[in-house]
Amino acid sequence: MVKFYDVDLKIEKKIVPKKDDALVVIDMQYDFIPGGSLPVEGGDLIIEGINELTERFVDSIVVHSQDWHPPDHLSFAENHSGKNPGDEFSSKDGAIGPILWPAHCVQNTYGARFHKKINTKLIDKIIQKGMNTKIDSYSAFLENDKKSETGLKDYLNSMGVKNIYICGLALDYCCYNTAIDGSDLGFNTYFIIDLTKGVDLPPGNIVNTINTMVKKKIKFVIKNSFSFW
Repeated sequence: MVKFYDVDLKIEKKIVPKKDDALVVIDMQYDFIPGGSLPVEGGDLIIEGINELTERFVDSIVVHSQDWHPPDHLSFAENHSGKNPGDEFSSKDGAIGPILWPAHCVQNTYGARFHKKINTKLIDKIIQKGMNTKIDSYSAFLENDKKSETGLKDYLNSMGVKNIYICGLALDYCCYNTAIDGSDLGFNTYFIIDLTKGVDLPPGNIVNTINTMVKKKIKFVIKNSFSFW
């Protein structure tokens, strides 16, 4: 057992990526990196490790998700009178919430671009999400209404993928929701815990989401779990 964020986790070992495996990298965009409008602390520190792992998945599938919001997206605090980033807010249908965010990853802006240090040459597929003004999208599989699909499931199925390995930003939102949905959709789901960083809003959210993944039987790995290190 290895402790991450005060949670004891069993870490899988000696993994060799195969053709039916996919590395799913979540939202490595400027706005989520320190200096962006919604920075995740330490988000820049995982770039090198993600690039190294990407090269080892060259004979497998590499997918990146990309937050891609319209400027009037209702997850932005500025689009609600009297609201501020971090305020608790949920729409009646649950498609927006549980909190409001600063404007981020607006379509065709600098902040929505992948960070320049991310190796984009080996990406097989980019999945854009969060494009519906009234529905947020944390998961790379499903929008927050849990009905609207992004196309990731169909793409992975078309490529014969059985196992998914998730990393990126942020641990307790987009990575977590992608892992939960991936597991529910029947993929063998692995969470690369040392190649993701969290925001922990509200406080305690990181621990809560990790514990939920443990209960869902999602497996945990670290970069050094892969047999080529």
